[in-house]
Amino acid sequence: MTAAGRALDGQVAIVTGAGRGLGRAVAEALAREGAAVVLAARSRQQLAETAAAIRSGGGRALAIPTDVTQDAAVAALVEQTVAEFGRLDVLVTAAGAASFGPVAGTKPADWDAMLAVNLRAVMVCCCAVLPVMLQQRRGTIVNVASVAAQRFIPGAAAYAATKAGVVAWSRVLREEVRAEGVRVGVLVPGAVDTPLWDAIPGGPDRTRMLRPEDVARAVVLMVSMPPGATLEELTLLPAGGIL
Repeated sequence: MTAAGRALDGQVAIVTGAGRGLGRAVAEALAREGAAVVLAARSRQQLAETAAAIRSGGGRALAIPTDVTQDAAVAALVEQTVAEFGRLDVLVTAAGAASFGPVAGTKPADWDAMLAVNLRAVMVCCCAVLPVMLQQRRGTIVNVASVAAQRFIPGAAAYAATKAGVVAWSRVLREEVRAEGVRVGVLVPGAVDTPLWDAIPGGPDRTRMLRPEDVARAVVLMVSMPPGATLEELTLLPAGGIL
């Protein structure tokens, strides 16, 4: 698509988890479509690298180091975005955490990080952007879940529960705000080859996984639908359908 006809020209997007992996790919893809992208993640260095990559391609990026598990930080992220750009059109919740193992022998503390990042932070981020989007009577939220919410994968019980929670949250939220002009979608990808797998020994064959860029293309599709249409749920799997 030419610069003159980019799908998101003039729009402003917040992407969580934008420092690396899936979030970075999504941020770069939205910027290529013309959006000014606000980058949120904990790592200043990684955010700076993402912002530099976007700017080198002629895009606009604002890096705001943010721990999405801290409610005040999320509120400040949204406030700074609106102060800088005067609007907010898109939220993509791509931040995530994962650990795997059988339920027997685990403790609640082992699940806390996943619950905080994968589910609670998604809920907080949605709530933080809603006042702006409802006032505008327009906006699109895309929450990134996982195929683990749909398939029963041994060793992934807690992770699956967080992602199933994201799906349920998104389904109810979209019904609540549909009439107010705000669209809510949930993206359900299979396994994606990201740094998340670096700390998981003996995991699946990463060469057979989705690439972050594959998921980013799906996000662009969801947020660039015409005003009269909404893509509410999208499942994206590797071509082999293995994960």
